[in-house]
Amino acid sequence: MKTIFTTLFFSLFLNISLVFAIDWNQYHGRRSDNKTDERLTSTTWLEKSGSPKWKISTPLGFSSFSTEGSRAFTLIAEEDEDGLMREVCIALDTKSGKRLWSSWLCRMDYKSGGGNSGAPGNNGGDGPRSTPSVLNGKVWVYDSDMNLYCMNAASGKIIWDVKVLKEHNGQNIKWKNSSAPLIEGDLVIVYGGGPGQSLLAFQRDTGKLAWKTGDETATHATPIATTIHGVRQVIFFCTSGLVSVDPKSGRELWRQAFPFKVSTAASPVVAGDMIYCSAGYGVGAGLYKISRKGTRFSSSEIWRKKNDMFNHWSTPLYHDGHLYGMFSFKKYGNGPLQCVELKSGKIKWSQDGYGPGNVILSGDHLIALADDGVLSLVKATPSKYTELARKKVLDGKCWSTPILSNGLVFARSTSEAVCLDAGKR
Repeated sequence: MKTIFTTLFFSLFLNISLVFAIDWNQYHGRRSDNKTDERLTSTTWLEKSGSPKWKISTPLGFSSFSTEGSRAFTLIAEEDEDGLMREVCIALDTKSGKRLWSSWLCRMDYKSGGGNSGAPGNNGGDGPRSTPSVLNGKVWVYDSDMNLYCMNAASGKIIWDVKVLKEHNGQNIKWKNSSAPLIEGDLVIVYGGGPGQSLLAFQRDTGKLAWKTGDETATHATPIATTIHGVRQVIFFCTSGLVSVDPKSGRELWRQAFPFKVSTAASPVVAGDMIYCSAGYGVGAGLYKISRKGTRFSSSEIWRKKNDMFNHWSTPLYHDGHLYGMFSFKKYGNGPLQCVELKSGKIKWSQDGYGPGNVILSGDHLIALADDGVLSLVKATPSKYTELARKKVLDGKCWSTPILSNGLVFARSTSEAVCLDAGKR
């Protein structure tokens, strides 16, 4: 009896620990949906916090954080020993903000320099756009020159790398790559290769090619992994539109045409058997229903809003029948946070002053980071805009996504990063 009790106790303890100790291991979170199962138990921690847990310099760029255990990862830009600006992957101690290691990536050269736009007085800081992914002691980085790296999470030592442009006949896009590597099962998945190999999957531990397929042209949007009608799939948002493939083989499951102009940067959003997507530059948004008959999938349009409902690069999230996110195009410093009824596309509420920031969901609370560094807690309810707390936490321009991991909120700008204690979990 004692042995059974002890086993049950430690099993329960382990399960509780897993519920509360949740890493944010890749861009858009573990499920590609900008949500965490970790719940905020208090809404007063933001305004009551007299000072952050730590704040450090993170020069240039729009990379967000990923975490595993006591380490956080992001990309910045710094000058190397030859005086050249380079993208850099850094690892930070989540308790102190101390830099644990740095790993040099490609040179920083984005040609047309679109990242230096923004609100007056807050419009500089162009730099790396991609976000590292991390799992089981390894970090994967896809830099702006489409070099894919696997690194040791403890040391930063490169385990393997793939030069997609050179080894897979790839061609970079305007403003270069900003998509993040997607970890799905035993694979790390990216796009950017040439004809017949535009969609690529590699064994995450060895870098060995698992499959290659497609004649698509990549965009700035990160692919997502999801399950629709019981079938696991990876969805790429290409210049041709949405392309869904079987993650194990690369076999195409379905596709949906969608217009492209200049840049597509927000990822698609899945809600059951519906999928929402949006782009700027006059494109607008659309909602599509994915159907399955036997092994065959198809996509049909529910609604399409041309030149409206823009998600420039801020991917919204889906919660209880509604989309929540920053909907605007080049309204720097002023664009709204909105709640949109998914099935109709009707705006339920709109609050200006966020710009092209980003938002995640914890329980029924939105954690919203405006592009001027103001962090807000907002109720995820369609009835009205209900703000619970707000505080200016960062200087610089924030085009990155805040995350909640193991009771800590991480956010960064083109100049600095902050870690806030969200209280007891």
